[in-house]
Amino acid sequence: MRTLLAIALVFSTGVACRVGTDATLSPRSPAPPASLENNLLGEVVVVEPASFAVLDKFRNSGSVPFNPTSSAPPFIQVFDPDFYSILGSNPSLSEIASNASFAFAHEAPIYYSDTDEVFFSTNNGGALGNSGLNKNNLIGKIGMAAVEAALASGQSPANVPIELLDFPESIQMTNGGTGPYNGSLLLITSGRGDRPPSIVLVNPKPPYNATVLLNNFFGRQFNSLNDIKVHPTGKIFFTDVTYGSVLGFRPPPALPNQVYRLDPVTKAVKVVATDFSMCNGLAFTEDGSVAYVSDTGSTAGQTRPSTIYAFDVDPNSHAFTNRRVFAYADTGIPDGIQVDTEGNVYSGTGDGVNVWNSRGTLLGKFFINMTSANMAFAGDGRLVILAETKIFLAKIAAKPIRTLVYPPPGPAA
Repeated sequence: MRTLLAIALVFSTGVACRVGTDATLSPRSPAPPASLENNLLGEVVVVEPASFAVLDKFRNSGSVPFNPTSSAPPFIQVFDPDFYSILGSNPSLSEIASNASFAFAHEAPIYYSDTDEVFFSTNNGGALGNSGLNKNNLIGKIGMAAVEAALASGQSPANVPIELLDFPESIQMTNGGTGPYNGSLLLITSGRGDRPPSIVLVNPKPPYNATVLLNNFFGRQFNSLNDIKVHPTGKIFFTDVTYGSVLGFRPPPALPNQVYRLDPVTKAVKVVATDFSMCNGLAFTEDGSVAYVSDTGSTAGQTRPSTIYAFDVDPNSHAFTNRRVFAYADTGIPDGIQVDTEGNVYSGTGDGVNVWNSRGTLLGKFFINMTSANMAFAGDGRLVILAETKIFLAKIAAKPIRTLVYPPPGPAA
């Protein structure tokens, strides 16, 4: 059997396509739409699956990114032509902030449209996070108007200043966030030492006053709460996992790794899904009928899950049922999850942001060659990608689901 070799051809549009040397085994990739060819702003690299179906050199680990064209990051990697509808006619991927010595852009991304700002948390307990058992992590924000101005001026890469905020002491080791929820930031914290993990509402404007909604399960502290999303019904769902203990800033775990539901009116809490290695990211489809949960157990060994599971959400009990494998991340772990209006699923992984359609087919990647724990839409067509020591902005055609905000805004005119 002949080994399929692939070469990269760069057309006048700046689009790199993967073309097999044996046309009978590897037909040419579908060309990008004419509108994309004529208006391309960022590099788009097409990698057809047939071009690497048979190889003679291999990756030894899932920690090594898959970049068969050896393209210089950041770039947009296309595995399926359906990715073009997500990208639109003028896609771009730009670095907009950086600090090599500080993991300032970790998780909890929330877009607050009133001020056109994105909030996020610094790394809690990990490398370059400047936090741990004896020091809390921080919340920062970046102004999108300043980002747009920097990009319009031709700065590449841009380094827009980040503002670090002084949040109340009741907020310890923020790891997840969503909303706005009734106009506030909805944060989830991992806790620190004997200070409990919690769900907290925070005013997005000074003085950033906070209200703790929940900090226990029938008198027992959670392990280290991780991610949070609001269902279209207004119920709050969240994951609890043992990373706080693993990273040394929380006691040994006392509960299983599980997904919970909080009724914000009655404050009743219940378990809706269990039996995970390390449940992590969480998201819903726009109608709330399907939930996605990432299991990042492979942080303890690469034969463990690096998997996103899909569930049906029972309309009455809200229990997660009919568990099935949705996708497996080929590089690193699938961490935070977002969903767009077409049902496509985005997750931060070891090489950037991976995008699957609703059937679990990998369409493409926003390839940055470094780990992204989470990302968020900053309005229509702007995907802000957190990458620990950097932030990137992808300008695309996709839009966030309306139900990410609660109560959801009315339909667009």
